[in-house]
Amino acid sequence: MNKRNYQKELDKLLERLKGQEGKRLFLHSCCAPCSSYVLEYLSPFFRITVFYYNPNITASREYFKRVEEQKRLIDLLNKKEGHFPIDIVEGDYRPEIFWGVAAGLEKCPEGGERCFACYRLRLEETAKRAAEAKADYFATTLTISPLKNAEKLNELGEELAGIYGIAWLPSDFKKKEGYKRSIELSAEYDLYRQDYCGCAFSKAQREQQKNLSD
Repeated sequence: MNKRNYQKELDKLLERLKGQEGKRLFLHSCCAPCSSYVLEYLSPFFRITVFYYNPNITASREYFKRVEEQKRLIDLLNKKEGHFPIDIVEGDYRPEIFWGVAAGLEKCPEGGERCFACYRLRLEETAKRAAEAKADYFATTLTISPLKNAEKLNELGEELAGIYGIAWLPSDFKKKEGYKRSIELSAEYDLYRQDYCGCAFSKAQREQQKNLSD
């Protein structure tokens, strides 16, 4: 069976939406750098509300640094012309929720079942909020990362779309050099670009990798 090309599906959807620009998109964002390209790409088509919901970030100092950077980026982007205004909504920062879904999965490797549980945690809250806001679509910036499983994210998004009655926007934002563009935009806007996803497990793995390379 051929794997689905979610980027092509998104391109076709955007083509169908021509003349209907301004539909509302509730976009989960993991961080400012990953959202930079996604916002540049989609804001000419959608009225985007960025939903910053990341209880997986273990250290509160790290969390608040990242959320303030997200807000700063949106302020900068809103000063540019050629797109719809971008709003932001911050979810509750309660790391204990992440620890709850990670319970029993502590020994899973990065990119495995613990990460999938974290995807679902964040996407489900996004779907709930999107439905409450009566948005037309919901999506996540997570598919821009080469380290995230875009197939699993889209699978979960489609499942939650059926549960909450809100359309899922398919994506694989790393395609079309999206990840490369996010690095360029991070440099352009001098964004704080972290080298781990945020949870204690990803931080421990990153530190281990650094120690091995020293």
